[in-house]
Amino acid sequence: MQHISIGEELGKKVPEIVLSCIECDVHIEEKNIKLWNEVEEQIKALNDSLSVEEISQLPAIAASRRAYKKCGKDPARYRLSAEALLRRVLKRGEIYQVNNVVDQLNLVSISSGFSIGGYDADKIEGNITFGIGKKEEFYEGIGRGELNIENMPVFRDAQGAFGTPTSDSVRTCVTENTRRFLMIIIAYEPIELLKNTTEKAERLLKIYADATNFELKTIQVIK
Repeated sequence: MQHISIGEELGKKVPEIVLSCIECDVHIEEKNIKLWNEVEEQIKALNDSLSVEEISQLPAIAASRRAYKKCGKDPARYRLSAEALLRRVLKRGEIYQVNNVVDQLNLVSISSGFSIGGYDADKIEGNITFGIGKKEEFYEGIGRGELNIENMPVFRDAQGAFGTPTSDSVRTCVTENTRRFLMIIIAYEPIELLKNTTEKAERLLKIYADATNFELKTIQVIK
């Protein structure tokens, strides 16, 4: 796994942030029927138990929104990926189907409320730093076109920014050619659910993506 750290500026603004990182070898499938059945069961359960108005009160979502505000970004205008997924689940009763690896990531996200980055590890160059977007800093977000990442928590490698909790970049996205997968679960405040969420992600990757050669790391602010 690449060296991953939390930048000084972000660490000062959000000192309790924790990154739970999973890297593994995967096998990509266009669609896994058993996984998609589990996704649909979770969508039904959420529609039976949660309202749109309650999404922002979920612990992981609430902590993420507070972190965005501390960094200077409006979470209502630039919605967190987990919040956007949950709103789609409750308003439309569906989420996008992509491939087995991305679909399990989305299942973990809607089950927990955590925004999660998912990357083709072989497309990342050098060390990774989780920092804050700079003025007039942009990249091409997946399904979003040019994304303004100023004042947004952002992952960078040697080439520059490639991921935020709002939308990851096209440059490092998971495709049918992905063989090594990096998944980063972002908790902006200590949340007990993080450990169980990491374990669930590891289990789903083994079941639905034949994942092997796991590396797991927990990254926190150095104090």
